[in-house]
Amino acid sequence: MTRLSPALGPLTVRQRWRRARLQAYSWSLTGAYRLGAMHPAIWRLVARSYHPAFDWLAARHARLACQFAAVDVPAYRHFLRANGAGHARRLADFPETSKQNYAAVYDEESRCQEGRLHRPGVIVDESSGSSGKPYNWVRGPRELKGIYRNAAGYIELVFPGKRLFVINAYSMGAWATGTTTGTAMARVAMVKNTGPDLEKIADTLEHFGPGYDYVVAAYPPFLKHLRDRLDESGFPWRDYRIRGMVGGEGMTEALRDYLEERFEEVRSGYGASDLTIGMGAESGFSVWLRRRLATDRRLRELLLGPGEQRLPMIFHYNPLETFLEVNGEGELLCTINTKSCLQPKLRYNVGDEARLHTLADVKRALGADAYERAWTDERMNLPLLFLFGRKDSTISYMGANLYPQDVEYGLYQGNPYAAAINRFCLSLEELPGLEYRPVINIELRSPGAADRGELAEICRKGVVAHLSAVSRDFAESLKEDPTAADLRVKVFDPGEGPFAGLTKMKNVYLVKDA
Repeated sequence: MTRLSPALGPLTVRQRWRRARLQAYSWSLTGAYRLGAMHPAIWRLVARSYHPAFDWLAARHARLACQFAAVDVPAYRHFLRANGAGHARRLADFPETSKQNYAAVYDEESRCQEGRLHRPGVIVDESSGSSGKPYNWVRGPRELKGIYRNAAGYIELVFPGKRLFVINAYSMGAWATGTTTGTAMARVAMVKNTGPDLEKIADTLEHFGPGYDYVVAAYPPFLKHLRDRLDESGFPWRDYRIRGMVGGEGMTEALRDYLEERFEEVRSGYGASDLTIGMGAESGFSVWLRRRLATDRRLRELLLGPGEQRLPMIFHYNPLETFLEVNGEGELLCTINTKSCLQPKLRYNVGDEARLHTLADVKRALGADAYERAWTDERMNLPLLFLFGRKDSTISYMGANLYPQDVEYGLYQGNPYAAAINRFCLSLEELPGLEYRPVINIELRSPGAADRGELAEICRKGVVAHLSAVSRDFAESLKEDPTAADLRVKVFDPGEGPFAGLTKMKNVYLVKDA
């Protein structure tokens, strides 16, 4: 399909005057944000001293970003007119954009400021293609500098150390995370870009020895592979200080617990190739709050809503740079406020389901005493994003939604064979009589890594137990029909079955045909 490529065209005198005023205002706000991120120490100060009064300024800047793009970005001008919003003024009047209705309709150049793409320093990233088709996303040099500053400030806040050594295990291809992480970390640490190579990482740790404060940056499943590989070789974990920084996909507390049996701590960040890297980040407080939500039904209802049984990841985010909203369907909308964004992202719906809360909301729900006791030294005074993940990442079964995160809990929690699991995915299997059962497909780390029958039964029991504890719908189905416990578990050698030909670094959790 040929994408539209509208040109900016000549502007009227009124439009030029409006563009100049909006540009001056936007650059002044962007400049103020940039001053707050010039040095990691200043970034930490801003993160710790953010005041709720800034929320109004952030919302105003998000509206300003939409208004400016309406006269400066050819694709956005055309998009607004096509949607009857050419004269939108309030933020809510600007229609949502998405990969389907915007990025797939207009070409890269027309989505840029002034309709101009080619300029020195522009980096082209590619999304992983987990939605079915890889997309190209461009970022300009000013935008990238801001990303680097934010990432470096976060690393120094959460992973303090005098001899920081970052091992960057993200893919070094065209994906945004890998190359960006390496460049950003070099501002505050020694960096080796190994990519996702277990042997290189093992050799690096052995060669440089235990005299560094290591941080391994990777996708969550790869960090598990690293732990299992080092355990296999008898790696002297106690001699080293190794922490983990993960991103790219969600992580359960069961997997975090498994990793933190070896890593000193593991923290996650949130970003999207469509939007930006490092939109949100975990702290000790957000991890504590997530674990509290798992056991405190009253708190879960106050913060997530009545009957909500899923456990979201929780990230701090800075509204001054990434202004977030939640629409009527519970989906996250993001507007990148900074004028440095080459391809403005305006009320963009990436497809993630979420809730937003200020720290004041959380304090009221917890109570002042519990709230203050929960904070750690890395305190960030930024609001919180409660992220459930992609809205369509479920399999419906017996009246309940089966989420990959719930399955991961069941696979790893208390499982003596957890180290034998390489990855998993879900599918549906049709039985005689047109009945369907969900299938948990498990790939072994190596042939014969565990007894298949025993592993399958332990995993089945673990997943059923976890679903019974967290899903009222599933627990009720189990009472009414004990055959609901008949989850199918299939175990495959590496590269077999639904895992054949999968080379993506990010796991694929739902497959149509196994």
